[in-house]
Amino acid sequence: MDKAHGRLEVRRIWTTTRLNEYLGFPYCAQVAKIQRQRTILQTGQTSQETVYAIFSLRPDQARAADLLEINRSHWGIENRLHWVRDWNFDEDRSQVRSGPLPWTMATLRNLAISVLRRAGHANIAAALREMAARPHRAVALMGL
Repeated sequence: MDKAHGRLEVRRIWTTTRLNEYLGFPYCAQVAKIQRQRTILQTGQTSQETVYAIFSLRPDQARAADLLEINRSHWGIENRLHWVRDWNFDEDRSQVRSGPLPWTMATLRNLAISVLRRAGHANIAAALREMAARPHRAVALMGL
């Protein structure tokens, strides 16, 4: 149960290993049903969502509570990388759509974000503005 951002969120998880052979996924160790119930505290409006997940971790490697945390941490990736790519590089409106170019551009964006983070920049937008104003710093970061 979490209470933050004006919401109360209750998450429940059920796991099993009994479906592993039936599913036919090569690394399936556990299958989980995750149920989320969100209540907006100001209005009392409630929504519920159920998702299913396949994990490669065996029960002795990760308990149900661990799997719930792993599932939640997935959004850290969304917030830390994909949101940054969309916001700073306007990726959703990209006109690059054919052949290997979308994958290539996504790789280059990921590289730029990674290089800036390794250089100690927490604010990618500010770092991009700095690199645009001083291109020699961008070249120095690449080690060229």
